[in-house]
Amino acid sequence: MSHVAELTGIATGDTPSGDEVPAALLRARGEYLPVFVTDDQADAIRRGLAGDQFERPLTHDLLVDMVAEFGGAFDRVRIDDLREGTFYAKIDAQRYEDGEPESLTFDARPSDAVAIAVRADCPIEIDDDVLDVAGRSGEELGVDGPESDE
Repeated sequence: MSHVAELTGIATGDTPSGDEVPAALLRARGEYLPVFVTDDQADAIRRGLAGDQFERPLTHDLLVDMVAEFGGAFDRVRIDDLREGTFYAKIDAQRYEDGEPESLTFDARPSDAVAIAVRADCPIEIDDDVLDVAGRSGEELGVDGPESDE
């Protein structure tokens, strides 16, 4: 089973080695999932959340625009696996040919999937198995906010 997640923003977290790095902070099932990202990835997600517009499109904006122009749509993104400390994601999309939808699934880095989701306004889902292993309480992360989904 999977749960729709809310992207609460970009936070700063400590890696096991003690380095501070940005993390996309997702909340689902009353838990938080910190997805560590690079500074560039964090910036791309922040810009998508803010709806920043530029004279020329940035990479994720360009991809979303191209998919729409080719008659496709993003249905959802999923963080669906965690192996050896690395999250794995999928992007579910549709394209239409002769008026008939064709479902497509693409492997993606979670940071790219989240950056696309905020631009395409599609849901982000996290599998139970991922939350069972990597989900954290707000208290554990030092995050203020609601602890349960309705």
